[in-house]
Amino acid sequence: MAGLATVFGSGAMTNSITEIEDNDVLFVIGSNTTETHPIIGLKMKKAVRKGARLIVADPRRIDLVRFAHLWLRQRPGTDIALLNAMMHVILAEGLEDKRFIEEWTEGYDEFRKTLNEYTPEFAEKLSGVPKDDIVRAARLYASAEKAGIYYTMGITQHSMGTNNVFAIANLALLTGNLGKENSGVNPLRGQNNVQGATDMGCIPDVYPGYQKVHIPAIKDKFERAWERKLSDRPGLTATEMTEAAIEGRIKAMYIMGENPVMSDPYMNHTIKALKGLDFLVVQDIFMTETAELADVVLPAASFAEKDGTFTNTERKVQRVGKAVNPPGEARDDLRIITELSNRMGYLMHYNTPEDVLHEIGSLWPAMAGMDYRRLEKTGLQWPCPTKDHPGTPYLFKGGFPRGKGAFTPVTAIPSKELPDREYPYVLSTGRVLFHYHTGTMTRRSEALNKVIPEAYVEINPEDAMAIGIKDSERIRVSSRRGSIEIKAMLTDRAGRGMVFIPFHFREAAANVLTNDALDPYCKIPELKVCAVRIERI
Repeated sequence: MAGLATVFGSGAMTNSITEIEDNDVLFVIGSNTTETHPIIGLKMKKAVRKGARLIVADPRRIDLVRFAHLWLRQRPGTDIALLNAMMHVILAEGLEDKRFIEEWTEGYDEFRKTLNEYTPEFAEKLSGVPKDDIVRAARLYASAEKAGIYYTMGITQHSMGTNNVFAIANLALLTGNLGKENSGVNPLRGQNNVQGATDMGCIPDVYPGYQKVHIPAIKDKFERAWERKLSDRPGLTATEMTEAAIEGRIKAMYIMGENPVMSDPYMNHTIKALKGLDFLVVQDIFMTETAELADVVLPAASFAEKDGTFTNTERKVQRVGKAVNPPGEARDDLRIITELSNRMGYLMHYNTPEDVLHEIGSLWPAMAGMDYRRLEKTGLQWPCPTKDHPGTPYLFKGGFPRGKGAFTPVTAIPSKELPDREYPYVLSTGRVLFHYHTGTMTRRSEALNKVIPEAYVEINPEDAMAIGIKDSERIRVSSRRGSIEIKAMLTDRAGRGMVFIPFHFREAAANVLTNDALDPYCKIPELKVCAVRIERI
């Protein structure tokens, strides 16, 4: 599945944000879009006003449900059962795109066999979604000429997150919703320039441009460019580094623009790992919870204080110009990295960020056609291989890089930690509209803190009544990894047996509770499902 895996593994949208408005059907699964990606959420609302049908699959009654024609309230961690059942219906009713499957896919027969048991009735038992709604969703999606799928970390942050993504890709392949406008598989990236970071090799098994480290010809190319011998062994993911630090296999760490104390699961475990290092360097624009543990803090420049390019969720490379100078001793990232490298014995010859862009284009053909002159006028979406290429609004037009897209059979796997008598509730975590990620920036805003000043846990009113909890009462939420005290918010946004905590708040950090079980393939932690108990204080 090389062609598809490169894109879906990178988290890049196959299509463009502007295309959302002209979808016939939008299938949003595991994405609280209006709060976590509000501009894209506006595009979705506009599409609905123009006549698009909206399917939302989410365990919570998120704001987007108000605009949906169909809401599928699956139990957390049961996405594969739901998706496979939709595909079962599509095949049973002959709604698959037979011509697309024949011409552009492989592995279909084996894949089809795995769907036999996933009847709507079977999926209803696993997911909690009524079988009639599963049938309606399948018909809506498969009957559309232009259907797009949109997902975020509600799909990926599971111990079976990779298989969740494969199931989504299978659904798009089955209905021919790849390689054409206003359709596709569209993961929405969670932070500014996450796409750019992964494009540039911030994944342990690739060089920039998703070029695998173990392929000799690729390794040789980068060795010639960088004039150094390079390893052909994949490194560790960020979550694996924590365990390696605990075990003493990693002695020092350099953390740049990240706050793992707040963002990683099982907070106490993360703190123990970082405190056990011989040497910790943190590079950031504020003194974060992680920076407080560092031996050296390197003050960095913010986005408005440096020149360069950012790449957004739709693969669009955009020019960023410095608006103000960095305060005090803060420096832009390129200058910090270059000086560190030079003092450690490897001379870097980048005078400006544009020099870096030239090198990127020389080593990754997908960006060879980009330069500052072009980017000053407009952003360009990779692939953009030549100076006269307009960029690529949607991928796979006319076929896949490997020739054909491969179906990947997947089966439903339970989450690693499910409710029991001692911990009877499922906790899921996420974001809210008025705060961002670990709160490093937004919680320093007086205006935003007035809107949402403190942490809270969403509890279904019926669950709260059974425990004797009142709205706004302070309660204790505990998991096998720790406990926090937090304000109760009684709301039907949370279903029976489920609670939700936003993870922005240091004083009641959701990631004290979360499970650090990892997806076996991409090593993303299972932040969306763990077992907790709730008690009155």
